[in-house]
Amino acid sequence: MIAIFLVGFLVLGLLCVSGLFSAAETALTAASKPRMHQLERDGDKAARRVNLLIDDQERMIGSVLLGNNVLNILLSSLVTELLAHSIPGAEGVAIATGLVTVLVLVFAEVLPKTLAIGRPDEVARGLSWPTLVVVRVFGPVIAAIQVCIRAVMKLFGVDLSDLSDAAFAQAEIRGAIDYHHDEGLVESRDRRMLGGVLDLADMDVSQVMVHRKNIVMLDADEPARMVVAQALEAPYTRMPLYRGETENIVGVLHAKDLARAMEASGGDLDSIDIAKVATEPWFIPDTTNLKDQLNAFLKQRNHFALIVDEYGALRGLVTLEDILEEIVGEIEDEHDFVVEGVRRQADGSVNLDGSVAIRDLNRALDWDLPDDDWVTVAGLVIHEAQTIPEPGQTFIFHGHRFQVLRRQRNQITALRVSPPLEEAG
Repeated sequence: MIAIFLVGFLVLGLLCVSGLFSAAETALTAASKPRMHQLERDGDKAARRVNLLIDDQERMIGSVLLGNNVLNILLSSLVTELLAHSIPGAEGVAIATGLVTVLVLVFAEVLPKTLAIGRPDEVARGLSWPTLVVVRVFGPVIAAIQVCIRAVMKLFGVDLSDLSDAAFAQAEIRGAIDYHHDEGLVESRDRRMLGGVLDLADMDVSQVMVHRKNIVMLDADEPARMVVAQALEAPYTRMPLYRGETENIVGVLHAKDLARAMEASGGDLDSIDIAKVATEPWFIPDTTNLKDQLNAFLKQRNHFALIVDEYGALRGLVTLEDILEEIVGEIEDEHDFVVEGVRRQADGSVNLDGSVAIRDLNRALDWDLPDDDWVTVAGLVIHEAQTIPEPGQTFIFHGHRFQVLRRQRNQITALRVSPPLEEAG
């Protein structure tokens, strides 16, 4: 009888320890990495142990599973041995199997994992020390198992060392932002700002540039008085200076430098040497991504760059403000013109200039038109239609109806776009 009680207590103890293993596995995989790193910086030793375990998650999970399986096998053997004396034969084995299955499923798996998933950070910190001991005990065994697993995976063409932590981190951040936005905890504007930061490395300057057709340029061959007048009329502080033809950019004129030159001239504007006032232009390739260009702007303390293609031809310009607007949206000051090109109609449709940028349209109307391949709405229509449409033609794609209103030569200049079709009417 005493032996039966001892075995019963041992079974109860094994169930408890197995439950702790299950809780530790769940909590350590669900714990918030950012919070653990913050707690570690604040001096929390338990959080430091959690981070050590998470940093080598493969070994941690392997050690916990190994320990848990050893306990469950031992538990099954004890219960079978206990019932074999009371109920001999196959019937006793069957009852022992069913009993162990229920005990392990309820008390060693479902119950502890349910408790751990409810408060993963607290449970992970609480069980970090015993889990670290288990990992150190079973570490060599798990290391050998990992070598075998990686060898088998390579036979199937899978190299685990090639998996990118950075890609997983970005996907996790994007997923968290979208999840909290869907739950109503993150506003649409904040979602776009946070997503804009992550998008910088995936976009190049040609996607946000001011096209060369829209650049305000100054002719260096004109009289200085006329150049000054044009510069004062423009809403910009920096303007390219060309000589002969617009492709021949010889400098960039800054309004502040021009103001100093005007003061030094004593009112004699014709005496100003515009070429000497201008600074050297900065040319960058159109394949430069926004993240690199942002860092270059900050490093060189220059907020204005001219974009050229592979043949050296001018494509447009990009400023620091253009890149920041990809994060925070349009930045307007008292000298900016009101942005034209998007006109809402009473029936819910929108009249657009063909040159309107898709990203600006998505932000203004909270739409989700693709902007990976084409910058403007006209470019998107031509891309999808696989031709240059005639006025009056209508196309339906990406959940919207696009009607071409005007076309000049080979350029679509005006369109009417419906709201998302499932919301129309």
